[in-house]
Amino acid sequence: MTTAISTSPTMVQRRVWPWIVFLSYGVLLSVHLWNGFDFGSFFQSGVRIATPLLLAALGELIVEKAGLINIGIEGIVLMGAFGGFAAAYQLDSLWIGVGAGMLAGLLLAIMFAFLCVTLRNDQIVIGAALNFLAIGATGLLYQIYYASSGSTHTLEPFQEFELPWISGIPIIGPALFSQTALTYLAILITLVFVLLNLRTRIGFHLEAVGEHPRAADAAGIPVHRVRWAAVLIEGLLGGLAGASLSLASSNTFNEEMSNGRGYIALAIVIFGRWNPLGVLGASLFFGAVTALQLSLQATDIDWLRSNYPYLQMLPYLLTLMVLTFSIGKARAPSAMGKHYHRE
Repeated sequence: MTTAISTSPTMVQRRVWPWIVFLSYGVLLSVHLWNGFDFGSFFQSGVRIATPLLLAALGELIVEKAGLINIGIEGIVLMGAFGGFAAAYQLDSLWIGVGAGMLAGLLLAIMFAFLCVTLRNDQIVIGAALNFLAIGATGLLYQIYYASSGSTHTLEPFQEFELPWISGIPIIGPALFSQTALTYLAILITLVFVLLNLRTRIGFHLEAVGEHPRAADAAGIPVHRVRWAAVLIEGLLGGLAGASLSLASSNTFNEEMSNGRGYIALAIVIFGRWNPLGVLGASLFFGAVTALQLSLQATDIDWLRSNYPYLQMLPYLLTLMVLTFSIGKARAPSAMGKHYHRE
């Protein structure tokens, strides 16, 4: 007895399209290999680019695990980038700049928590409004204090430093062990998240609030306090992500320099299946894609250099692909995006 198995067009598309995407990525990588390719520099660049994405995604991860969704992470990153650069430039201290960037992100997070957790406003609308607020505020302050002078304002960014012995390992040595302090800090924070996710009391409270807030409340877990704490942590991590953009990945601030990284962080959380290690892997993947498109723009191939706008689209096209094919393959927290009102 034979059984006919029918496959719907949707299922076929979901199976075929990911392979098309990875095949295209492989073709571009092969072109680069053909023209000479330094794997060590490529991976090192990918990890450096992934650092702000990882920090922002970890912040969004903890918020979504608590049952919220904050698309305002884009604005938080932008505020952190401006706050970090402004403080570091004026006070001539990179670490003060890092702290200021985190406080700038925290300020926006407090607004989100008050409006969405306390007042229970629409999370998507408030997140979008905060993004516009961040764009307007940072743009105005930048024009007043920096752009109006007509000169270029730069600073000495965080420098890469090698970890003894292990940084000499071929390929992975420079990539993982010859980075800036903020990259090592991002990896350390990821490990902390992994430990918290391993059935600790904090991890249990966070998961309970994100899955069944009413049951968590009945068990004595303060739902609103947990959500407030999650949003504040996101503000600190998002601000740190922004500071890493202006103080490590660059040496200045440019208007809207977050450049969609907050939105990519949202996709990374989905791609990473709401797991810290998954988020780390997804961040490195997006970092590698961005590093590839930057490397391809610098090649001697005329048709690649003349069509560089299409290469710049690569990370964002990949974001759309990831969102398309990740939906349904991992379950989001049950209460994500839903307000909780204690009766």
